[in-house]
Amino acid sequence: MFADNPALLGLATIVIGVGACLGYFFFSNVVLDKVIFPASGPNAGRNINRANMVRPWLFLFPALFALLLYLAYPVFETLRLSLTDRDQGGAFVGLANYQQMMAEPKFWEAVRNNMLWLIVVPAISTAFGLLVAQLTDRIRWGNLAKSLIFMPMAISFVGASVIFKLIYDTRPEDQNQIGILNAVWLKFDGGIGSVLMLQVLPSMLLIGFIVIVASVAWSFARGIIAKGEDKSVWLLPLRLLVAGGALWLIWVSVSSLIGLWIGELPYGEAQTWLTIPLWNNFFLMVVLIWIQTGFAMVILSAALRGIPEETVEAAIIDGANPFQIFFKIKVPQIMGTIVVVWTTITLTVLKVFDIVFAMTNGQWETQVLANYMYDKLFRANDWGVGSASAIIIMLLVTPILVWNVYNARKEMR
Repeated sequence: MFADNPALLGLATIVIGVGACLGYFFFSNVVLDKVIFPASGPNAGRNINRANMVRPWLFLFPALFALLLYLAYPVFETLRLSLTDRDQGGAFVGLANYQQMMAEPKFWEAVRNNMLWLIVVPAISTAFGLLVAQLTDRIRWGNLAKSLIFMPMAISFVGASVIFKLIYDTRPEDQNQIGILNAVWLKFDGGIGSVLMLQVLPSMLLIGFIVIVASVAWSFARGIIAKGEDKSVWLLPLRLLVAGGALWLIWVSVSSLIGLWIGELPYGEAQTWLTIPLWNNFFLMVVLIWIQTGFAMVILSAALRGIPEETVEAAIIDGANPFQIFFKIKVPQIMGTIVVVWTTITLTVLKVFDIVFAMTNGQWETQVLANYMYDKLFRANDWGVGSASAIIIMLLVTPILVWNVYNARKEMR
């Protein structure tokens, strides 16, 4: 009956789950107060105090048990599997799986693409979210605009991937193009319009992107040499990693900028956008940027509303223009929130899987670490290398979590 009716199965799951939780808390309190520490007899006062000390742990136990079962145990089991070989009956092989993984070009392709995603998606999502949060507060229909921009957050990654796959769709030349991007592309056949839209505009975007990446790289790198900056040893690898990744991205952007002007653009021909190396990664990133911009907007909008009006009014009296007020008054006051939004999106990017799996499945040089791990675990049935790649993802996530904890404690102090 339940198997044939998913709605009924979902309702039964909710009822049983909620009922089990309520039953656990009710009966555990009864046992605690009536059996273990009864509030009667000569030791009633002491028993009540002991029961009150134990009671919080009764409420925390389900969450702690779930964390141990679904988080701690899988981490240690994954680490163990990464040091064994399935073909040898689970024999211990040390770091052989990591060596095999490091020798595969697909792994380094995944690392390169993850680095690209890490730099592009959080930066653009946070920037767009901040821009929208600032502008929508100035218009009468701002709440409606925020609702529309936040709406993609309600769509699953796979659902969003299907939508954008239709946008990038390519049909044979003898058929009408249903993909919006190709429909627009086929309108260009040379001339001044093509130069402006396909060369000048992308060049301006690339130059702006290079400037942003360079400023981010410098903000991280200067902490190494600048006086008064935090010189914590654990921050040095993170600063070097971000600076090195930014330099690599600047080099790629400059190469693409040169290619825009020396290459011949295939005017009038429908393009298979998801098969164009490097650019296809950006087409995939657009999906996550579209989703995460709404999240960034909501958090940053609340932060902007929390800025004291006195500081803005004082800046206006001192003659500051709107740009100075925004960049020198507002942004510094919400920098902590910006960092939280940035790192939260970064964690999402490190685990990105659904978009790549649904749109390209890692083909055409779009592989990412999570998809690489899936391929090894469930397609190649190689639990050793698959688990090793999972450990690599965890190691990449850990510094960001540490950074979040460090900033939270710093703000508390």
